[in-house]
Amino acid sequence: QVKLVESGGGLVQAGGSLRLSCADSGRILSINPMGWYRQAPGKERELVADITSDGSTNYGDSVKGRFTISRDNAKNTVYLQMNSLKPEDTAVYYCILRGPIVTKAGQYEHDYWGQGTQVTVSS
Repeated sequence: QVKLVESGGGLVQAGGSLRLSCADSGRILSINPMGWYRQAPGKERELVADITSDGSTNYGDSVKGRFTISRDNAKNTVYLQMNSLKPEDTAVYYCILRGPIVTKAGQYEHDYWGQGTQVTVSS
């Protein structure tokens, strides 16, 4: 079974920085597109950034120029460097691993989500 583990969330003042990490359980053999979404209270989940297997990136308009997504394929880990944080960036951030996913146990066609990590930016 695929499991994603996120870390790096927390409380930070406006203008500060945080770095999120998302790693798989170590059972994945394929290199898949990955990304980050976020969901604030009362709002829909929105794309923050995504990255293809070969490193091409895409960002939501609200984070362009402030956030950077990157990956380490050897570790099957994706990172989100968040700079110049604003109170409106406060949300639960979710990592996504896009299918199809090849593991030692077989192939899974659907996407997998992490459990989410809270980011709170105080004004």
